[in-house]
Amino acid sequence: MATVGLESAPSWLSERLETHADARRAFDEARETFIAGRRIDMGALATSLGVDRTSLFRWVGNRDALLSEVLWSLAMPTLAQAEEAGDEAGLAGAERVAAILTHFVADLNRADYFRQFLRREPARALRLLTTKESEIQRRYLATAEWLVRRDLGETPLGGAIDPASLAYLLVRVSESFTYADLITGDQPSAERARVAFRVLLRAD
Repeated sequence: MATVGLESAPSWLSERLETHADARRAFDEARETFIAGRRIDMGALATSLGVDRTSLFRWVGNRDALLSEVLWSLAMPTLAQAEEAGDEAGLAGAERVAAILTHFVADLNRADYFRQFLRREPARALRLLTTKESEIQRRYLATAEWLVRRDLGETPLGGAIDPASLAYLLVRVSESFTYADLITGDQPSAERARVAFRVLLRAD
């Protein structure tokens, strides 16, 4: 499950990271900076790597491209953990989908470095995470659709909705309760996300 998104929506940088050692080195350092709760600054990153900004941009593209790949690289193990939790609970069908997505939202809401990023750069965060300007939402949508097809089949909810449309609604619910503080000023809530997922999936 964790690899579905990247396979469905690769980027120039994601493919470059597989073959370009300097791009990988820059990415790894940027990822460590992000996890430490610090802002990824392209000038500071170039200096720490011993190169100029022109070389860094040639290696990894612009800051948004680098941030997008760092964010998705952290989403992948989080998705894997969510799926593992669903497997361990022995759930199936709608119950399993709701549990996996709820676990994912809960983990995001508990990740200090992620919440720090949202507070530090709210406008950029929403643009990268919830629009098609970066690959992140496309990858999450692909992952959710894969999950729907696997656990609910090609005609979910008795054929009332197609898998792609249901996945879109699930992703929007996930975003609403993960980024509630940025969107409405409300508190992020995995519990409210759980209730919404279960209602949408007719799990109750």
